[in-house]
Amino acid sequence: MCWERHRASLLLCFQNIVYNINQLNLRKMNEKHLTEKESLEVITAMIARTKLRYALGDGNIMLMWGYLSVAVSLAVWALLCYTHHNAVNWLWFAIPIVGGIVTPLMRRSRRCDFGAVSYSDRLISRMWTIVGFSFLFLTLVCFAFIFIANINCWTAMLVYSLIAVPIAETVQGIALKERSMLWGGVMALAVGMFTLCCAVGGVRLAASWFMPLFILAFVVMMIVPGHILNHKARKAK
Repeated sequence: MCWERHRASLLLCFQNIVYNINQLNLRKMNEKHLTEKESLEVITAMIARTKLRYALGDGNIMLMWGYLSVAVSLAVWALLCYTHHNAVNWLWFAIPIVGGIVTPLMRRSRRCDFGAVSYSDRLISRMWTIVGFSFLFLTLVCFAFIFIANINCWTAMLVYSLIAVPIAETVQGIALKERSMLWGGVMALAVGMFTLCCAVGGVRLAASWFMPLFILAFVVMMIVPGHILNHKARKAK
């Protein structure tokens, strides 16, 4: 009888130990589940915050670049038709000069409105910085070809602007899950690929057909998404 009582006591003790272990494992699983859920919420909130930041800020920045590019393109086109002088093409430099001065001012104002910059903000900002510096480097290369070998390769600037900028905008559209930027970048990239094939194949980029195509690319890539972003920003307020 004593042995039976002792065995029952040991069995009860063992059952208590197993129960406590199971409860501990269950608690750990719940804590892990909560941690994963919280992590997902943090990631979702960061994406939403970044998207809101860019909707409220980059809509105006995109509109500035889009309307600036279209205005300069129309001015160059009109002056080429009126004067037939290639010196008019120097007006193209108004786009990077004006845009390069205005963009940091607009970004500084946006940073004051939204506070600290997130990792996604820095990633997108660095991507566009790389695009900007690559344009600067390509400009220096084109100048070198002109002054050293007397070779005019300024067409590369037009081709590169219709490839690098659409790719960067497409990546940004994917990161922010913004379809207007994604599809605007894809359509502009299609124009860039067509322009590249024309340049490589020796087809002359005549102003009569290339300028409307160039303007259309910046309308669908910058102006349309910019207005859509601003519309979404006003609805979100």
